[in-house]
Parts: sequence; structure tokens; C-alpha cells
Amino acid sequence: MYPNLYYAFKDLFGVEWKFLRFVNSFGFFVAIAFIICAIVLANELRRKSKQGLFQPTEMQVMVGQPATIVDLGLNFLLGFVLGYKIVALFIMDSTATEDPQAFIFSTLGSWPAGILLGLLFAGLKWWEKNKQKLAKPEKRTVRIWPHDRVGEITIMALIFGLLGAKLFDIFENWSGFLKDPSAYIFSAQGLTFYGGLICAAIAIWLYAKKHNIGFWHLNDAMAPTMMLAYSLGRIGCQVSGDGDWGIPNTSPKPFNWLPDWMWAYRYPHNVNEVGEKIPGCTDVKYCNQLDVAVFPTAFYEIVVCFILFLILWSLRKKLKVPGMLFGLYLMLNGLERFFIEKIRVNTRLDIFGFRPTQAEVISTILFLSGLAIWIIRAQKAKKQKLTGGAVNPS
Repeated sequence: MYPNLYYAFKDLFGVEWKFLRFVNSFGFFVAIAFIICAIVLANELRRKSKQGLFQPTEMQVMVGQPATIVDLGLNFLLGFVLGYKIVALFIMDSTATEDPQAFIFSTLGSWPAGILLGLLFAGLKWWEKNKQKLAKPEKRTVRIWPHDRVGEITIMALIFGLLGAKLFDIFENWSGFLKDPSAYIFSAQGLTFYGGLICAAIAIWLYAKKHNIGFWHLNDAMAPTMMLAYSLGRIGCQVSGDGDWGIPNTSPKPFNWLPDWMWAYRYPHNVNEVGEKIPGCTDVKYCNQLDVAVFPTAFYEIVVCFILFLILWSLRKKLKVPGMLFGLYLMLNGLERFFIEKIRVNTRLDIFGFRPTQAEVISTILFLSGLAIWIIRAQKAKKQKLTGGAVNPS
């Protein structure tokens, strides 16, 4: 396991670059997932725009204005925070930054680095605005297509996804949260996928409504993208050993050629530092491995969800009715998560004598919702075809 990129480079390439210990493996792969999926989503939205399924919105912008005090202040603040915390990780005494996560959420930092980077950011903003300044600022009308808004959509998905993932994890592990609320909230661990999916979906729906973006076509464009993002994100879970593993697996391997870690794994050097000490490990942190081998469920989800992404991607041009691809995504996502829960470690609820996990409940709701969307959209399209009307493009 590689809790951060320092351990990965040390094991794979034999180099010990201390600054890499500040790059969390899980966060690194989540960032990669967002970047790749933003590119995929932009291309799909651009394709749909060429088909006439999306229309641009017009808005007026003021050009030629000099930088305002607010512009300079916000850029200074951003630069200060990055300098005070992020740059400080590389220049301060190693004893203060031994635990990067604890350092980030502490009051420690570098004032000189924060002030210098803040002034640099403010100066760059002033230079940029001054370069575009006109003798007389003027209003111009610009046309913005949905694919031009992918950056905003991605940032919203990231912010509300993380908030939702943390919120739902708190609900799922209420007793652990009550023991130390502040530590639990600011911990980088403990994220529930479905919480992130639901909260991000609500935020994006409101955003699409505000900017007059066709809701069902946007969902169809995002369906394969979200499945790909989930698959790539799970690489971070598997590589870091973040606790997203299965129940103990003592069964013999079904095939001799199958590597042990694909069947039963003890997650050595896991980022959660769970389990017994690894003999001979001299590192300050991450010297634990699980007491017994478990199902590597994160790896299974990487493979299954990538296959499901390929299926959705291959169907995106064949399913013509808006919303049906998104309905299929919900059904496939629900089925995948429902069955993987059978071998995952999770807190169970008590509902009228039944003991499902939170993920099983939500995955069932998602499957039924996807089925309902599929049926309703198909029936609506059939009815419109019989009456000679066009399928609602929204």
C-alpha cells in the first residue's frame, strides 16, 4: 500500500523524495479522476451541441475595467492561504510537518511565504486586468455553451460531492463521530460515495436549471463520465488502503494463476494504520497491516465499474430518448454497489428487523429510480411518436 506518493516512488523507483509525502495517494487519484472525466464530459457535451441538443445562453460582460479592490483582495487571500499552508509544508522544519494532515488543519504556517505569495497573486491579477484595460469599459454579449461550463460543473461536483460524502459518512458512523466530532469532520478519511453522488446531483440540477441546460441530455452526458470517475477514484482507495475493504476471506483461491492480492489481501502500510504492526517496519507511520486477509473490494469495483463505463459509452449514441442512458446508469450503479456490499465491511441499519447497510438501501433506491426513469421516458417517447410529436429534448 502507498498512503502517499513518497512510499510509491520509494518502492517502485527506489527514490526517497521527501516532498512526495505531502501528496495523499487517495487525493491524487481523485484529482486524476476529476481531470480525466472533465475532459470526457466536455467532449460529450460538445458532441451533443453539434447535434443541436443544447443551445447556448447569452450573457453580458463588462470588459476593459481595471482590477477592483475586491479582485485584488480575493487573489491576495488565495495566495496567502496557499503560501501560509502549502508552501510551508516544503520550507518549514520537518518536525512541524511530519503529519501533513494535522499541519493543514492547525494554526501553524509560514507568514513570509503567505504574504509573498499573496502579493504575487494580487500583482498578477492587477497586471492581467491592466493589460486588458480600455479607455472606456464597454459591455459585450457573449455566447456560452454547456461545454464551456464544464470547469464550473466539475468544481461544483467536487465541493458538494466531498461535503455530501462526509455528511453521509457521519450519519453512517454516528457513534464514531460523537467520540470526537472535530477530528472526524476534518479527517481526510471517512467518505461515503452515495452521499457525494446525491449532494452533487442536487447542486448540478440547480445549476443546470439556472443556466437553461437541458436536464436529461446533461444527465445522459454525465452518466458514463460518473461511472468512469467512480472506477478511477477506487484506484485511490485500493492503493492507499483507506478502509474500503471487504470482510475476511479465508477461502482458497479459485485459480492458481490469480495473484494473492486480488483474492485476499492484508493491506500492509494502509493509510488508516489499522491492524497489527508489520515486523521490521521502522517508519514513523503506516506500519500496520490487517490481522487477517480480506476481500479487496475496491479492486473489484475498479474492474467492474470500468466495464460498466465501456457499456454506457458504447450505448450513448444508440439510446436516442433523453434520460434513458442516465436511467440505465442508475440501475447499473445500484446493482454493482448492492452486490459488492455483500462482501464489504459496513455499519448495518436496523429497519423493521432487516439489517441492510446504508449503501444497500440507497443502491436499491437508485436502481428503482433508474428503472422508473427508463420506463417513464420510454413511454413518453412512444406516446409522442404515436401522436407525431418530437421527443422532448430537455
